[in-house]
Amino acid sequence: MGNLFKIAVRNLLRYKRRTLLTASLITIGIVFVLVFLAVSGSFKNMMIGQITDSMLGHLQVHRKGYVASIDNLPLNLNLKAGAADRLKSVLDQQSEIAAYSPRIKFGGMFSNFVETTNIRLVAVYPEREFSTVPLLPSRIVEGEKTLSRGEILVPTLLAKGMGVKVGDTVVVVATNKDGSVNGRQFRVSGVVEGVTGPGGRDGYIHIEDAVELLRMEEPEVSEVAIRMKDFSKLHRFSKKIESLLSGELNKQGKPLFEVHSWEQLTPFYNIARMIDMMTFFIKLMLIAIVLISIMNVMIMAVYERIREIGTIAAIGTLPGKILSLFVIEGFCLGIVGAVVGDIVGIAIVYILNLSRITFDFGQQKGLHLSATITPADLLTISVTVIIVSVVASLQPAFKASRMEPIKALRHV
Repeated sequence: MGNLFKIAVRNLLRYKRRTLLTASLITIGIVFVLVFLAVSGSFKNMMIGQITDSMLGHLQVHRKGYVASIDNLPLNLNLKAGAADRLKSVLDQQSEIAAYSPRIKFGGMFSNFVETTNIRLVAVYPEREFSTVPLLPSRIVEGEKTLSRGEILVPTLLAKGMGVKVGDTVVVVATNKDGSVNGRQFRVSGVVEGVTGPGGRDGYIHIEDAVELLRMEEPEVSEVAIRMKDFSKLHRFSKKIESLLSGELNKQGKPLFEVHSWEQLTPFYNIARMIDMMTFFIKLMLIAIVLISIMNVMIMAVYERIREIGTIAAIGTLPGKILSLFVIEGFCLGIVGAVVGDIVGIAIVYILNLSRITFDFGQQKGLHLSATITPADLLTISVTVIIVSVVASLQPAFKASRMEPIKALRHV
């Protein structure tokens, strides 16, 4: 086998121009795929991070049927105090959870004593909410990055449209689930920047203020947002928590809770899927480039070396050895292209990161491109290229191994 490798390498070096061209095509294909993976992966991770860390969290737990009616923010589908306590006891036992935050969501009327408009409000415990969605404080563009009782964070569009400023006194009027109306004064403590997508234009108040405003006898919860310690384990944990909560039934014997990941709560998941699909087709293009390049060079090698093949066959070289010789040549081309492509790809990604390229995503400005190539991506692409190189050389190698020595020696 060692001698076959030496002969294969010698044959490739004998036709330097053709070998260099083929290896260059493979290298260029790998470089483009790696750079695309790094840049698209960076954008995808940035998009997911902005959505989950700004408002959604990684997972959310609701009362069964709440999400189907979420546009109406139905107060009658809130989790009662007893159900919320049972959920809390389950979540407290999960080591995978970094933080979780109960919320009350409702609609109301917002007035600055001159104008009145509608508003969506999210009532939270500030410390727990900031731990669950750590980018929320960065969205507070005016005022203090805190929230106390009696204060409200007003969305940017509403603040600009009604001329509301930090320190102003406003009134929020809301209807509870029984139909009674109640109002409460708040001090504007800050203006919160919106995020593209559902929930991006919500205002925030303290959850205890919401309990008073909605005249709840006991605190109820619309949803509980959860942040994972390891985002990569999201789907596994989602199934685990669904299993743990499946035993919790309501009075009718039906499931009490429903669990949704961020993917099920935002249309931006479709963009993430499109990025994955584009990546898949880019990989197919790489396979096509390698397949055509290797097959072309191997076919040319067979036709140019017919007499050589006839000679080595005539001196007793077995067909299997001849086949192995050409397969090894394809294998070596794949190895060289993969190694050089990986090195050049990593270098380009490193240069891109040094360039500090910025882009905007929705309301978030100046986000830095942070392109990364994982070892798994490098290994997958390199192995794929090498396997395709071997496969592409099989047909020409098989043709060479089946040649009749006498006919081959007569070839001009």
